[in-house]
Amino acid sequence: MEGNCRILKTAKPILSVASLRIERGGTVILHKVGWHVQHGEHWVILGANGSGKTSLLSALTGYLMPTSGEISVLGETYGESDWRELRKQIGLVSSSIRQMMSDAETALETVASGKIAMIDFWGRLSRTDKISAKRLLKQIECEYLADREWRVLSQGERQRVLIARALMAQPRVLILDEPCAGLDPAAREHFLQFLQRLGRRKNSPTLVLVTHHVEEIMPVFSHVLVLKDGAVLAAGKKQTVMTAEILSRAFHTKLRLRIKRGRYAMEIGKPTTARRVV
Repeated sequence: MEGNCRILKTAKPILSVASLRIERGGTVILHKVGWHVQHGEHWVILGANGSGKTSLLSALTGYLMPTSGEISVLGETYGESDWRELRKQIGLVSSSIRQMMSDAETALETVASGKIAMIDFWGRLSRTDKISAKRLLKQIECEYLADREWRVLSQGERQRVLIARALMAQPRVLILDEPCAGLDPAAREHFLQFLQRLGRRKNSPTLVLVTHHVEEIMPVFSHVLVLKDGAVLAAGKKQTVMTAEILSRAFHTKLRLRIKRGRYAMEIGKPTTARRVV
């Protein structure tokens, strides 16, 4: 038992962010952000619009160069290791990717293209890639979509296919950037239940859900990072961070928080202060 504890304590974090600062044109976008994700944790990044969520994601995926600070993945540090290789360890599902897909591409081709991070796939799929893509479609409970073109998929189906596409590269972290945007209430709930099952899988990558809707935080998520005005307001276990006091500060308004069967809901009151847009 003691030996296992020592192994866990010495294991390298999946993600580590230290004193991250991003400044552009005299505007500070992120300031002294520190965040560490350990094996076995699933995180939510929560914050109001303009809190810095998108900028943090861009830095994590190597698309926004930090002004100062350090980002590492599995102990390998951006700037000291090959960014292209480190980026493969982080899968990303976002609306920007969804909008770039070719209407005529089949779901099988979309998933397979994730291996080489190609948009608008062309060429012939190898037998091995077809088998891997079909396995992933089965994993996301969409095996029946293999031959359907992107143009006829629903928004919820597209989100699941993009998750399979991201998993094709076998990332250690899967970032879901507001994946429920554009989904109707029923489709959103079906998708969230799917995320719950995905996160419970034995070989699931570390999930990071980015949202500003507390009702999207499923029980599978164990930790929460709350951003406010480009800085960390709170970070830690969900039970500690998800309080009315912390969220009132994050969203600049007095609110009440309710929890039922592991799901959150909040009621909004009057704004507390004018919000600074970052």
